[in-house]
Amino acid sequence: MDPPLKLRAEDADDLAVIASCLQDALVPVGDLTFLPDERQFVGVLNRFCWECDSDAGHRRVLCGLRFDAVRNVKTRGVRRRDAGRLLQLLTIEPSEQAITLVFAEDVAYRLEVARVGCFLEDLVEPWPTPWRPRHGDPAEQEPG
Repeated sequence: MDPPLKLRAEDADDLAVIASCLQDALVPVGDLTFLPDERQFVGVLNRFCWECDSDAGHRRVLCGLRFDAVRNVKTRGVRRRDAGRLLQLLTIEPSEQAITLVFAEDVAYRLEVARVGCFLEDLVEPWPTPWRPRHGDPAEQEPG
């Protein structure tokens, strides 16, 4: 069994590694939260384990994601009342003073940040899944 992931990002290159680990992660809107008093944006995501994917099988795992030094969060294509709506993370894009979480279906969370400070940690043991995310033919997509 591979050890659980525990990663920290302090710059755009580090953030690219975390983005690749989180590609195709699934998360209900209600599991993403901005904590203004703590200046944090947090979430619990169901991520596909790209780092251990093989012909022998596929796995998913719940992971915690935290961004520090967050001043504000703006969303596009989603509302807080959509708490049960399942989002699929495509990538994380850093820019000057902001980090954008880009989801399928034209949904985005733009975090206004003072600096890059991101932490990702697996929370439980991975479990097997028969589904491997596909990029291309919509008929091959993992069911949500």
